Amino acid sequence: MQKVMVVEDDPHIRQLVSIYLKQDGYEAILAESADDALGQLEDDEVDLAVVDVMMPGMDGFKLTEILSGDLDIPVILLTAKGQLEDKGRGFTAGAEDYIVKPFEPEELIYRVRAVLKRTQPDSRSVLTYNGVVLDRIHYEIRIHDKTFMLPVKELELFACLMETPERVVTRDYLAEAVWGDIESGAYTINTHINRLRHKFEKHEVPLEIVTIRGIGYKLEEAS
Repeated sequence: MQKVMVVEDDPHIRQLVSIYLKQDGYEAILAESADDALGQLEDDEVDLAVVDVMMPGMDGFKLTEILSGDLDIPVILLTAKGQLEDKGRGFTAGAEDYIVKPFEPEELIYRVRAVLKRTQPDSRSVLTYNGVVLDRIHYEIRIHDKTFMLPVKELELFACLMETPERVVTRDYLAEAVWGDIESGAYTINTHINRLRHKFEKHEVPLEIVTIRGIGYKLEEAS
């Protein structure tokens, strides 16, 4: 289970983020300050940190420099400020992403997924569901004794759905994880989904991609 540290001095936000992380299958490690976080990291390892910028004592920018530079831990900065200069300072400090309060917990979760996917690309190189094997290393799909290959974008899109089968994956998450930004248009995602569906039919893949209108998609066993 991947571990995500939440460094936030507001106990209500800290607990809210923790609940959503646990619901999405992560172990949440909670810290109320930078010193608390660094103390816990002496005895524990985490895969990612969600760090509040405005904290008493050491601020989130300085903590990010330590986490990303010295400890090689990717960071998502969490702040009430949305000014461009604050974002620039955060990325200069080494942050992988930046989210502004108030935020929807679901948005934070898809950013967590996307950053982990981007910073740990080989953590799940082979995925299996309903007899279908997706091999990220060789860009191929295996079904019993049959094998076919997919282009990179289609493979990564398929992998995003394979990572959490039978659960809805939002369009925003797919755009961030596959194309690197949430501005990728609906047409681009729809085109790639349709190509995947065509190849599922062509190669008799026992899976189907279900559209959840207004939200995203989920992968299910073919009916």
